[in-house]
Amino acid sequence: TDIMLGGNAEYLAKSEMKRMQYSDELIAEATGFAETDNEEIIEARKTFQELEAKYKTEIQEEADKVRAVGGLFILGTERHDSRRIDNQLRGRSGRQGDPGESQFFLSLEDDLMRLFGGERMQAMMARLTDDENMPIESKMITRTVESSQKKVEGRNFGIRKQTLQYDDVMNRQRQLIYQQRDQVLDGIDLTDKILQMLDTNIEENVKNYFAGDHKSDWNVAGLKEKYKGWLTTEDDFNDDVNMLSVQGTIDMLQERGHKRLEEKRELLGDEMFQDFERMVLLRNVDVLWMDHIDAMDDLKQGIHLRAYAQQDPVVAFRMESYDMFDEMTATIRENTVRMMLTIMPRRQEDVERKAVAKVTATSSGGDDTVKQAPVRKGKKVGPNDPCPCGSGKKYKKCCGAPGKEHNN
Repeated sequence: TDIMLGGNAEYLAKSEMKRMQYSDELIAEATGFAETDNEEIIEARKTFQELEAKYKTEIQEEADKVRAVGGLFILGTERHDSRRIDNQLRGRSGRQGDPGESQFFLSLEDDLMRLFGGERMQAMMARLTDDENMPIESKMITRTVESSQKKVEGRNFGIRKQTLQYDDVMNRQRQLIYQQRDQVLDGIDLTDKILQMLDTNIEENVKNYFAGDHKSDWNVAGLKEKYKGWLTTEDDFNDDVNMLSVQGTIDMLQERGHKRLEEKRELLGDEMFQDFERMVLLRNVDVLWMDHIDAMDDLKQGIHLRAYAQQDPVVAFRMESYDMFDEMTATIRENTVRMMLTIMPRRQEDVERKAVAKVTATSSGGDDTVKQAPVRKGKKVGPNDPCPCGSGKKYKKCCGAPGKEHNN
């Protein structure tokens, strides 16, 4: 926005219209050029034009005085880190053919000079003058300041670039997770995906527990405990370890898992089983993804320290984040498969039948039914009040006497 020497006639006219109780909407219409038949807007435009012409005449004399003394003078007390900001500030003066000037006063104690000027700038200033209060004007100083600003701009650019690289890693992971969530929300059949998760989980764990060239090194008990309650029983893997094989164990557990999932599908029905698949997978993805985001933020906070170990922080962040992502997806697979095999959702008709049975048992009474005390309605009858039966006696001598049944 140009700074008008002497004042801004348009701004002064708008301010005057506000004092004249014109609304903001009407003032905006008064300064517009759209065609209209609205008499109120036409009148407002006429008023605005009159006020603007009036203030232009008033400020002309003031503008001439400012031009006579050299126009707008920009005085800067320090230089900004960015040359663009300094140039914008300089550009406020000398606009539209008006005279103007800008000048900056710097100190060696300014952050820009102290951090990026260094001892070289101090030595230069010492050679030019011995009096610290004497102003120094030199193109060499100007170039040195601009060089310092370039260093700051380069550093800031590097920070933004590094932040973008961090965000790019996170964005790729986000796209994969959201693609998986969209598949769940779109209602596609997830049976093949669940079976693939089951097969992958079993293969990874069997190869992990059965690692080693010698079967004596295999952790058979660990694998049995791993799947205990959802794929293995106490009778599994009790034979000699030499009778086992990696692929045979994988095939046995995968076949057992497929069979149990198919039995659950037949028990629940296709529609309910598919809803169950979506619910389990979506819940695990959401919970573990939020935990992963928090872990990634923690990793980003301290990854810059890798630079002290001569490692590129961005490369280290990319490698560790992908390891964390692989760990998260493996956990999603395992939790999803375990929940699919161990949790049995109740069918709607079973829930409704149980609710009806509970209501029926409550209404039928029995030994377990707690009888409610009768609710008294109306004003309580005192012992000396007339008996409500109409006998004329006091309540304590009539229906309220001990041993008599009464209703009140």
